Formats: sequence, C-alpha cells, structure tokens
Amino acid sequence: MVEAKHDVLIVGAGCAGMRAAIEAHDAGADVALLSKIHPVRSHSGAAEGGINAALGNASDDSPEEHAYDTVKGSDYLGDQDAIEVLCNEAPADVYQLEHWGAVFSRTDDGRIAQRPFGAAGAPRTAYAADITGHVLVHVLYEQVMKREIPTYEEFFAWKLVMNDDRCQGVIAWDLLDGGLKSIGAKTVILATGGAGRLYVGTTNAYACTGDGMALALRVGIPLKDMEMMQFHPTTLSPTGVLITEIDEGRGINGNVMLDLRHLGAEKILERLHGTRELSMTFAGVDPIYEPIPVRPGSHYHMGGVDTDTWGLTSVEGLYAAGECACVSVHGANRLGGNALMETITYGKRVGRHAADWALANTTVEVPQSVEADAERELKELLDRKEGERPWSIRDELASSMHENFGVFRREDQMRKQGEIVEGLRERYERVIVDDKGDVFNTDLTQALELGFLLELAACMVPCGLERKESRGAHARPYDYPDRDDEQYLRHTLVTMRDGTPQVDWKPVTMTKWQPQERTY
Repeated sequence: MVEAKHDVLIVGAGCAGMRAAIEAHDAGADVALLSKIHPVRSHSGAAEGGINAALGNASDDSPEEHAYDTVKGSDYLGDQDAIEVLCNEAPADVYQLEHWGAVFSRTDDGRIAQRPFGAAGAPRTAYAADITGHVLVHVLYEQVMKREIPTYEEFFAWKLVMNDDRCQGVIAWDLLDGGLKSIGAKTVILATGGAGRLYVGTTNAYACTGDGMALALRVGIPLKDMEMMQFHPTTLSPTGVLITEIDEGRGINGNVMLDLRHLGAEKILERLHGTRELSMTFAGVDPIYEPIPVRPGSHYHMGGVDTDTWGLTSVEGLYAAGECACVSVHGANRLGGNALMETITYGKRVGRHAADWALANTTVEVPQSVEADAERELKELLDRKEGERPWSIRDELASSMHENFGVFRREDQMRKQGEIVEGLRERYERVIVDDKGDVFNTDLTQALELGFLLELAACMVPCGLERKESRGAHARPYDYPDRDDEQYLRHTLVTMRDGTPQVDWKPVTMTKWQPQERTY
C-alpha cells in the first residue's frame, strides 16, 4: 500500500535535508521529510566548530580566497567548479540563516564573529559558541514547522523504488507502528549523513550508518572517493564524543591528555561551555581544572554518492546532499567549517533543482511487484530461526576497520581487511533478528544498518588499495608516502556488480588552480 505521494521526498532531516525541504517548499513543490530519528536529534547538531563564509568581518576576505584554501586543503582532489559554487554562495546563505534567527556569536560592534580555523587563510569561521550545529538544526526545524512540511518521523528508509528507469519513492519500515510503508515521490533526495559507525572510535552518532550511500549503491549509482575517511585527533576517550580544540597534549594510558587550563576559566566558559559539559558528563573531567583524555576517531567521510553541482545522481529523479553526497567539495580532506556550509548551500541547491524537475513532471508509480519483493525479503529475515546475532559482526567490523583501515594504512593490512569484510558479509547472510515484533523493533533496524555498513566497507577497502599514494586523509607512509598527481589526481568510483565491488576512475574538475607541492 502506498502511504502517500509527494513531489519531493527527502530521506534524512539534518541540516542538508531540512534546508532542501525548505527550498523545495518555497519553490512550490509538495515536500515531505522522512527520518529514522526526530529531526533535531540529527547528527548535524553535534557540529561544534562553525560554518565558513567569506563575510570579511574579522579581516579582508573573499570567496576566491575561500575557494583557494578549500582546493589546497582538499589536496587538489576537490572539484573546483563545485568549490567555487560553495564559496560564492556561502555569504548570502549564512545571512539567510541569521535572518531566520540563528544566534551567532558577535563582534563588539554587533556583526557575526569569525575566527581562524584549520588551514584557512583568513578568520572566516562564523560560530555560535561551540554549539553551531545545534543552533542551525533548531533554526531550520523552526522553518520546517513554520511551513508545515510533513515529516515521517521514525521511518527507516530501506529501499529505493525504481520504476521506468527513475527513482519514484522509498520503501520504509515504520518504527512506531511496524510494517513496511511505501511513499511515492517524483524526486527523492538522500541526505542521510555519514558512515562513521564503521569504526569503533568515532565522533558520529549511532544513527550514522551510511544508509543513503548504501541505498544509492544498490540501485547502481557509483560512490566516489570512498577511501577518504577523515579522523579527528581529539575525541573523548573512550566514547568518541568530539572535542573541538587542541593546543598541547601528553600521552598516558593509550590516550593523549588535552590541557585547556592555560585558556582560563572565563574563556572556557564563554567559548567552550559545550566542550566542558561533554567532558564533565562523559569523562568526569572539568577542563578548567584538569586535562581531558582524548584519542583519534573517525569523524567525516569525504566520499559518498557521486553527484553533479545540483546534487543529481546518474539515476533520474534521485539526488544527494550533505555528507552522504560527494560533489566533491572536500576532495581528500575536508576543512573545518566547510561541512556545515556544504549542508546549507548544497541542501538549498538540491532542493531547488529537485522541486523544479518534479513540477515539470507528473507521474509517480510504485509497482506492486517492488513492494511484494521487499515484503518477501523482510519476511525471510524475520522468519530465520538459527544464525548469528548482528552485534558480534558489527563489533568485529568496527574494530577491524579501526585496526586495518584507520589513520595510517599498510598494503598487507588493507588486503587482510578486505578478506575480513568478505567473511563478515558471508556471515551476515545468516544473521538472525531475535525480536519478531512490530513496535520499535530496533533489533531489526540495526540488522539492516549492519547490511549497509558491510557494503560500504567492501567499497572502501579496494579504493584504498588502488590509490597507491598518500593524499589528504588517505595516508600510506610506509609504502607510498608521497602524493602522485601524475597517476592519481583523479577520483575513485566504485559500484557493485553481482555483490563484488568494481573500482573505476573519474577526472577531477580543474578550473583555475593547478596542483602545488604540499609544504605544510
């Protein structure tokens, strides 16, 4: 049974998803959001550092300088047309957020405050203390509520509806009431965030299981630059909660002790009150008085669904935006503050394009055969009586990815990880779900999430093996310590063929900046 039909259906309700919904609605489309969690619980809310735009409030700055810093920071793997779009549109998009009520920190004369952030040539990171993402999620949700955009909350997107060679909706599991529900749409936007839960140590929320990337992969769309997983040096040990500042540290018991005491109580309370609260809650440490235990953790996935600068994929009617997409703004290395900006600017652009396409086309059809296939596959999983619980496979996946495909990578470890993932995928074929019920069956959804993660891991490892160089987040210091522009100034593309990942290549779009040697 088709639950409803819309012009634009957005899967995921973080910053990218909500900004897309607002733009599509304002373009005149019938829009709905679908999310497995409540929108304000989205992982966008955990972004602490800020949002980059060349406002010029703290020094002379320009979109061109912002673009150059982003190209250089990407280790020249970023597509320069996409980067220029981001940096040119960023200032107006930030002022739009301000007009909607985003409470940014201020300069003494009342302008939006900006501070220096990693690898930026000017202080261009606008911020709301250290809870910028939290502020933006709530501001965007207010605008969604104001427009009365319907949200399918606690709906778990499991399959894309393909019909007549285009995407025409989503089949989702209704967490609250149980059962599969089909929602038809002329266009679908994937905005499901990253896949940090592939790793045992991660800043990502439990919901970050790469759902949108895997959904796209399953309908034949290539994933781009999947080897490029960024690790943050300072996450709270052992939880992985993000700590955004680092000045100096010393090692103890497998961690680094992060010392913020030199900043003084006043500055910590003013600029890092969120960091202090997290440290006290999750580590039992007050950074005003003692150092915080930290360690590296997976933080941001530069790779994702291959799209153009309007978020359109190779399948008609299907778009992607935010961390689950790879436009590619970030290339081999994302600069702090650019991820939030990407969710807003590209969320807006994708919402507009999807709405325009939907309003020019009329038909939506969810074939009964697609629904019947999904019901049969789900019944097969729930009826299985003997096998392995998902958690043991998930734990092995996360610990082995951390060990063999982490910050520094070796050929032998990556090959070993490929074999481990293949073995885990075979074991997953016999996985069992103990809870056979309908209401809030998280046992079922976690098993389905594990399937997504295993497919993404199977895509990442061969891309890492094929890229025989060190570039950005892909570091091979033991065998290929240098960047090789002659051979590898290009994107990896990976698709699944009969369950086996196939790696291909795609040129990087260069507009005005040629690669320079890394001297930092």
